[in-house]
Amino acid sequence: MPAAPTPWPDALAGTPAVTVIERAIARQRLANSLILHGENLGTLANVAHGIADRLLNSHCFTAGEDFRLDQASSPGATVQQYFSPKQHPDFFALRPAGKMRQISAEVTRNLIGSIQVSPQVSHRKVAVIYEADRMNTAAANIFLKTLEEPPGSTTIMLLTTRPYSLLTTIRSRCLLFRFTDSGSEALADADESTRSHWQATLTNYTAWLDQLTSGVAAKGAVTRQVLTVYGLITRFNAALSAATEQVWKQQKAKLPAELDDDEIDAIQTGITNGIRFKLFAELERTTSQFARQRLAAGDESARRLLGASIGQLEHDVGLLRLNFNEAAALENFLLTSLRLWSRK
Repeated sequence: MPAAPTPWPDALAGTPAVTVIERAIARQRLANSLILHGENLGTLANVAHGIADRLLNSHCFTAGEDFRLDQASSPGATVQQYFSPKQHPDFFALRPAGKMRQISAEVTRNLIGSIQVSPQVSHRKVAVIYEADRMNTAAANIFLKTLEEPPGSTTIMLLTTRPYSLLTTIRSRCLLFRFTDSGSEALADADESTRSHWQATLTNYTAWLDQLTSGVAAKGAVTRQVLTVYGLITRFNAALSAATEQVWKQQKAKLPAELDDDEIDAIQTGITNGIRFKLFAELERTTSQFARQRLAAGDESARRLLGASIGQLEHDVGLLRLNFNEAAALENFLLTSLRLWSRK
């Protein structure tokens, strides 16, 4: 029996979202329905498993060792067993299947039937829907009814990299948590040249912001600043294309032979989307770091400008989730940044 629950991902430990979740679990006030969204499905799954562990095996972490020994020494007493989250009898999962990688109405009904019964071991049940945005229309509507009247003592978690693809009515009935990885992981499997290219792009972006806030007044400065926008877009696309090609080459060699073309295309698209969202997340962090430096230098307007800038970036990333082109999204963000950060 472990002494502590499943650890949170290193990059997320101690973050506001994790702190809120830990407190809610400790107070037994965690919402019945959660949406966990971010750029990396693997990270979202790790968070979901950490939550499930704390909910399903709470007796293992709250009862002291002396208490458990006393239980075992008492005639007829039994020690409650620890189960890892995914092997727990009261843990239920739903994933996309088939060549179209969808979650069908039939499997959704089966999941709902499973969580309607009383828990077998724990005092709670946990259901995790991986890639919840892959639910077809019928499945989503069936699932919506469950969210309207959730089963007692059940926590439902929807994992998605595309929260805006979920029905608005589903989003409105869930508590949303966003989890962002370290941006360096986006290119962890790319070669050194591609990683260096991306870091140089971020350096150029920071230098561009610095020029804007410094109020370059020389003739032709505005033209150069606009040209820099399109240079940054070109460098962004080059890093994305190179990283996707390299990661796909590695992953393709590991795929099962029986996958058909549709499944392979879906996996490759998923790799591209995962990398591009992480690159945008790194762009957000770089903007925040720049704003903090400006604040430290006494520029109080940086706080307001940061809020407006990040708000625009989140809006444009939201459009990406609706199949908006990444070059157009980045162009919109950078041109807005040009207007926001410029000094006369």
